[in-house]
Amino acid sequence: MLKIESIQWKSSQPLTEDYIRRYDLVEALFEYNPQDVTSWERRAGWLDRERRLQADRGRLAEALRQFNTEIGGAPQALQAVDLLGDERTLCIVGGQQAGLFTGQALVIYKAVTLIRTAQIASARLGRPVVPVFWIAGEDHDFDEVNHMYYMSQDAQVNKIKLDHPSGVRSSVSRLAISPEQWEEALEQLDASLMPTEFKADWMGSLRAIAEESRSLVDFFARMMARLFGSRGLVLMNADDPRLRSLESAMFHRLIEEHGPLQAAVLKGKDKVESLGYASQVEMQQRNANLFVIDGGERILLYADEASDGFTDRKRERSYSRQQLLDWADSAPERLSNNVMTRPLMQDYLFPVLGTVLGPGEIAYWALTREAFHRLGMQMPIVIPRMEFTLLEGTVQKNMAKYHLSLDDVLCRLEEKQQEWLREQDALNLEDRFGQVKTQFKDMYQPLVQLIAGVNPGLGKLGDTNMTKIIEQIEFLEHKASDAVRTQFDASLRQFQRIGASVLPLGKPQERVYNVLAYLNKYGTVWLEELLDSELEPDGRHNIVYL
Repeated sequence: MLKIESIQWKSSQPLTEDYIRRYDLVEALFEYNPQDVTSWERRAGWLDRERRLQADRGRLAEALRQFNTEIGGAPQALQAVDLLGDERTLCIVGGQQAGLFTGQALVIYKAVTLIRTAQIASARLGRPVVPVFWIAGEDHDFDEVNHMYYMSQDAQVNKIKLDHPSGVRSSVSRLAISPEQWEEALEQLDASLMPTEFKADWMGSLRAIAEESRSLVDFFARMMARLFGSRGLVLMNADDPRLRSLESAMFHRLIEEHGPLQAAVLKGKDKVESLGYASQVEMQQRNANLFVIDGGERILLYADEASDGFTDRKRERSYSRQQLLDWADSAPERLSNNVMTRPLMQDYLFPVLGTVLGPGEIAYWALTREAFHRLGMQMPIVIPRMEFTLLEGTVQKNMAKYHLSLDDVLCRLEEKQQEWLREQDALNLEDRFGQVKTQFKDMYQPLVQLIAGVNPGLGKLGDTNMTKIIEQIEFLEHKASDAVRTQFDASLRQFQRIGASVLPLGKPQERVYNVLAYLNKYGTVWLEELLDSELEPDGRHNIVYL
C-alpha cells in the first residue's frame, strides 16, 4: 500500500493560493467554492434548470464514441460516452496540450484528478458524472509540446525533442509526424530507460502506438486511453472536425457578440487587478478571442473597427463578419477558440459540473466570470488539480543517510550540503585559513601604517599588496576545499540526485519530468493505487513514497 503524505506547498500564483486557502478574498471572481459541499448540488441544479445554449447531446456522444473507438478506447470509456446521452449525466472536464509521450507528469495527475473528482461527485449527487479529458489539439505552439524531460544516470535533466515537421504555424493535430521522427524519438527514449521487467512491454506498446499515430495528438490520445480508458476517462480532441460541426451555434455567438464579450473579459481583468492580482493574460481592446485557419496557418483575430470585420495582428489579412459567420455554418473547422473563449466553448459542449485546472489556469479563469454571464452561463466549479511528487526508495534512503527532512530538500538543500561538508572537514580548513588571514592582517597592517607615515604613496601600495596576498591565501583555501570535496564525490552525487529528483531545474518534479521513467521502474501499480485512494482535490501537495 502506497504511503502518501499531504503537505502545504505554496502556489507560485498568489491568486490561486488565495483561491485554495482563503477563498473569501477571491469569491467575487468565481461562482462556487469547491470546498463548500453545497456548491456541487447548486451547480447541478443550475445545469438542470438554466442551460439554454448547449450542444446536441446525441451528436456529441456519437462524435466522442467515434474518436474513442479510433484511439483504442476501453469498453469502460465507451460506456461513459454512452452515459452522455442521458440528461442526468454531468461532466468533470479538464485538459492539456498533447505533449510528447504525454509531456510533463502533471498531465497524468490532471487525469487522476478528473477521475477521482468524477467518482466523488457521482457519490455525492447520486447521478452519473463522467470524467472528460480535453486534448487541446487546436493549439499551434509546437515548441511547447514537442519534447519531454528525464533524469539521466548522472542526475542531469535531459531532453528528447521532435523537430518541427513544417514551417507553418498550424494546429498541432494537423502537423504530421513522420515514421522516421517517431523512431528517432523512441530510440532516445529506449536509451533513457533503465532495463526493468516492464521495459519491453512499454517500448513495444509505444512503437505500436507510433505506427498508428499521424500526429502528436494521435499518440497522446492513444497513450492516455491505454493508461486511463479502463477507468472511464473520455478523451476528446478539440480540433476534431466532428466536434467542430457541433460548435457552429457557439461560434455564431462569439462572432456576433465579440465586442460585448471582450468588454466583459476586460471587466474581469479590472476586477482581478482591483483585488491586487496581476492579470495572467495579455489583452488588447481589439482582441476578438478567436483564431481562423487560413492557408494552413492558425491566425489570431483582432477586431477592425473601421470595417466591422476582423484582421490579423499586422492587418495584413482581413475577414468580414459575414465571412466568418458563413464559415461558422459551412466550415467551422476553420475556426478555433483562444484562451478566453475556450472555457465558454467547453461549457457549451458539455454539462460541466466542474473543471480541473492547474495553478496558472485558475489564475486566468478568474478573468472569465463576466464573459460567462454575458452569454447567460455560469462559471463551473473550479477544481484545483491534484499535485504529486514521487519519492523513490533510493532518494528516501539518501535523505535518511544525511538526516534531511522533506522541508530541507525543498527549501535548503544546498545549505544542508555545505553544512554536511563542513562537518566532514577534519582538518578544520575554514577556521585555520581564517586564522591565518586574521593573523596576517594583524601583523601586516601596522607595518603598512608605519611606512605610510614616511610616504603616503607607500601606504597605498601596502594596502594593494596586502589585498593581493589575502587573495592568494583565499585562492589556496579554495584549492584545498576542492581537494577535500573530491574525497566526498560519491556523497555529493547523492545530494545532487536528491535535488534533481525532487526539484529538477529548481521546479516541482511534476512540472519537468515525464512519467514514463516511473512507469518503467515501478509498473502501473502505484498509479492504480492513486486512483483507488481516498485523496481529494483539496489544493494540498502529495508526496508519494515509492
